[in-house]
Amino acid sequence: MKIATITAPRKAALVEVSSPKSKNEYVVVKIHTAPMCTEYKEYQDGIPSNCLGHEAAGEVVEVDHSQLVKKGDRVVVMPQYPCGICSLCISGDYIHCENIVDPLKICDCEHGMATYAQYLIKSDKLLIPIPDDLSYDEASMACCGLGSTFGAVHNMHINDTDTVLITGLGPVGLGAIINCLARGAKVIAVARNQYRKKLATDLGAEIVLDLNDQDLHQKIKQVTQNKGASKAIECSGVDQYQKICIDGIMRKGVVSFVGESGELPIAISDQLIRKGLTLTGSWHWNLNLTVEILDTIKASKASIRKLITHIFPMDQLEKAFELQETGNCGKVLLKPWE
Repeated sequence: MKIATITAPRKAALVEVSSPKSKNEYVVVKIHTAPMCTEYKEYQDGIPSNCLGHEAAGEVVEVDHSQLVKKGDRVVVMPQYPCGICSLCISGDYIHCENIVDPLKICDCEHGMATYAQYLIKSDKLLIPIPDDLSYDEASMACCGLGSTFGAVHNMHINDTDTVLITGLGPVGLGAIINCLARGAKVIAVARNQYRKKLATDLGAEIVLDLNDQDLHQKIKQVTQNKGASKAIECSGVDQYQKICIDGIMRKGVVSFVGESGELPIAISDQLIRKGLTLTGSWHWNLNLTVEILDTIKASKASIRKLITHIFPMDQLEKAFELQETGNCGKVLLKPWE
């Protein structure tokens, strides 16, 4: 099979490697759609890698002893390789599993964990059946497209009474807009990339503000009747955006951090205690919400068509990376078989 590799700074290529094979509950999936995430940063750094990507939708093509899927099933591939037997896995919060396993060792394969590839191996417990009325591209948004913020939106109980402040309008932040609007909430978005600001408006954000606007906080106050947003979702991992969420939220508000980052200094008394804020971290969604996220995707097809701005065959990987570097895109998809 063909897989994508990074060979040097700003250099990527496709190479032929051995295909994976199924064993026990691990099945082989032919990847039809591989959404791109932050792998372009590895492309910039040039650290050699032949295991790129963590999002996929495809077709089960080889099964050993699975009782959950069969050959020919269309599935969304969930990220990570959790143990499947700890309390977190059993409860559906597998993403937080601390007992990650090595599927290559289990299946005696050299390759099969990357999604920038034609095939992968995955536990049948992490394969979500795709309904007949969803395409591979649409269903793949259950990964990082909508999936990254879906758990946050659910856990924050966002509804039609909320005004949600969303900072950072990469594909994750844009997906957050779709998730919030699907629940009837109003959205205030903050970013600096002009392309994505326009896309946020097209997706239905009520107001899209510029990160560098000197009147940013005043404008957030104005649109929220001088209270601040009731909820906030931070999607960039940048401390400037994180501070906007904390300062732009009303008293007793809830902020969910989704964007990966390092440290953030907080004035505990003024910013947290006296405002009575709840700060949470959110990483993906609980598998018990599968029906709910698929229903959200079905109801948001028009928005998802806008969110997916570019599709590339995998042999144009460098071109796709270069586009992502500009920020002038929404969610970008790779097609390993085109």
